[in-house]
Amino acid sequence: MTEVFVRVAVDQPLAVLFDYRYALPDAPVVGTLVQVPFGRRDVVGLICEIAYSSDVPAAKLRNVTSICNGCAPLSEAWIALASFAADYYQRGLGEVALPALPQALRDASRWDRLFAVEPRYRLLDQGRAHLPDALPARASALRRLADALAEAPSLGLSDARALHPKASATFEDWLSRGWIDLAAPDFTETDTGTPAPTATATLPVLTAEQRDAVDAIAQAQGFAPFLLHGVTGSGKTEVYLHALAALLAERPDAQALVLVPEINLTPQFEAAFRARFAALAHGSIVTMHSGLAEGERARHWLAAHTGSARIVLGTRLAILASMPKLAMIVVDEEHDPAYKQQEGLRYSARDLAVYRAKQLGIPAVLGSATPSLETWWQAEQGRYTRLTLTRRAVAEAALPTVKLIDLEEERRRGRASVEGLAGPLIAALKTRVERGEQSLVFLNRRGYAPILSCDACGWVAGCPRCSAYAVLHKPERALRCHHCGWESRIPKSCPECGNIDIAPMGRGTQRVEETLANVVPGARVLRIDADSTRRKGSAQALFSDVHAGEVDILVGTQMIAKGHDFRRVTLVGVLNADTALFSHDFRASERLFAQLTQVSGRAGRAGLPGEVMIQTRYPRHALYQALSRQDYVGFANSTLSERRDACLPPFVYQAMLRAEGRTLEAALGFLAEAAAAFAPLPGAERVTVYDAVPLTIVKVFNVHRAQLLLESGSRAALQTALHAWQPVLRSLRGVLRWNVEVDPLDV
Repeated sequence: MTEVFVRVAVDQPLAVLFDYRYALPDAPVVGTLVQVPFGRRDVVGLICEIAYSSDVPAAKLRNVTSICNGCAPLSEAWIALASFAADYYQRGLGEVALPALPQALRDASRWDRLFAVEPRYRLLDQGRAHLPDALPARASALRRLADALAEAPSLGLSDARALHPKASATFEDWLSRGWIDLAAPDFTETDTGTPAPTATATLPVLTAEQRDAVDAIAQAQGFAPFLLHGVTGSGKTEVYLHALAALLAERPDAQALVLVPEINLTPQFEAAFRARFAALAHGSIVTMHSGLAEGERARHWLAAHTGSARIVLGTRLAILASMPKLAMIVVDEEHDPAYKQQEGLRYSARDLAVYRAKQLGIPAVLGSATPSLETWWQAEQGRYTRLTLTRRAVAEAALPTVKLIDLEEERRRGRASVEGLAGPLIAALKTRVERGEQSLVFLNRRGYAPILSCDACGWVAGCPRCSAYAVLHKPERALRCHHCGWESRIPKSCPECGNIDIAPMGRGTQRVEETLANVVPGARVLRIDADSTRRKGSAQALFSDVHAGEVDILVGTQMIAKGHDFRRVTLVGVLNADTALFSHDFRASERLFAQLTQVSGRAGRAGLPGEVMIQTRYPRHALYQALSRQDYVGFANSTLSERRDACLPPFVYQAMLRAEGRTLEAALGFLAEAAAAFAPLPGAERVTVYDAVPLTIVKVFNVHRAQLLLESGSRAALQTALHAWQPVLRSLRGVLRWNVEVDPLDV
């Protein structure tokens, strides 16, 4: 008998597959999850190839221990997607494929429990015709059982036993008569916290621009990338909903993937999708994000994998979900940096979405009011079809007016601000409270103050483990490092000189919340940031209070800046935006413009006039001037021109090698060796290697960090050189960790 071998991907930092002897009774299938011995332990791997010979000596070959029978094999298309991601982002296939699966599937000891699904039964047409007449007149329990089968798509055995104590034997009898059969396991049944609607919601009337966008997406054939560029409040979500409705009407078995940038946006999206697609059974819409419990995430993943979930709504990790009938991908707020993973496999979910759509020959819709300059450039070149929404969807709603408050002018005129809040902004906030309208104050800095210092000796509270200041959190009476989590009580006096007059410098959301309670008496002030939403479900509860009108002034960070439809907000105040103007990162201005546009778009969405007040010391800066004109196109084209002249992305391609060591010298030394080894590699002559430099926050948790930037006008040359570099980097020693990031966002 011919021996069979399988080549298995395991979650290890090696770009190789491992050979195993396959001696199990079931024939091996590519895409099957298996348990294999690896070193001194058993791990879960993925069969990627089947062979009838192996170059590994027979004495070293080990057997596959078991296979996961409950999970259907992953498709060749999915393995090809994982292979592309591994190849492009310079990782092993196992490092991509295995972490993309829910934890329950990566633990073989949990397979039996995970797939021990309760038998479910469904009534067939023959049973519907004969069962009522076959039941005795006085058999009330049997009739209850038959009625329950007739009313539900399927009935579980435990529910059946509650209706009839001998349900198991009864079902066996009905099975033999051909009246019922076993239903397929349904992994979508889970309590999402969102009740399933019973009727389809009334569809809103689309604007002409929305209708044109929906028609273009619905008529697309094959791979069709779209940029849906719509001003805030223009109804991009409505375009997604109509396009998906058209898809599901044409192809009842199709699946769609909708990506959102942050977890706190999923509840409102899920509610909108469930209300619109009420005809789909409860559970046919599932969510995928890191906030789900392990069991819930496994059930949702399996629902997508089996095709029973028609719409998958998730954050960036959902881009690697197994969806065998995927027919459309939507990426909302495609510009958001949250789509780029910053640990492990440093992939861009937006870029993988476009690749996956091309791989499958399906439409991909990228939506944003402020598209990333990479996406905008693709549209300018004609590679993406641009769909434009220039007006807000609500007929009486107009874009808010933007007013720049010149802080230097306020100071010259003797108009003192109160704890960082300028007089005009305070007056506007009071006016909104008197009118019964809501306001939003945006400050992208949490905590009470970023610095606690001593005026007498110059001491500043710092983190002992990081090269960063400790942030003052007054309500918790603590100093906290936002990089490593170190925490300490607030000292009563300066630890250096004993001065008791230590004071906070700067402002965070906690301090602004405290100030607003004093300067706007009677106002109901609510703060939403990472500190106030630590508990599961707390963010959704706080946003519900805002939507219910129980809040007058909402204070928050970027968590409140995008995606939320605050119907009563008519004023947005922006504090401390100027710091981003002087960042060393060339993308800082792009991010600031997007952030301010997004937060400005929260005002005036329901027809009431909206106003945005931005406090700045540089009101004549080109970015603020473009923002006041609501001129994204002008800003984007001007910034692209600057990037072209400076040879920056999207006109060149970048990669970053980062190293972490016990000392800065060790990290820099590793990078210097790596740079020297890079020069003779194939393709290296077309790549520019810059000097190694420390990161801005050089030390985090007692680990020193440095980086080395590589740049090329040829993506192919950069990829060729990076592939050749990997084995060289693995041979170098002297650091704790290193990683290569392709297309880095933080430079």
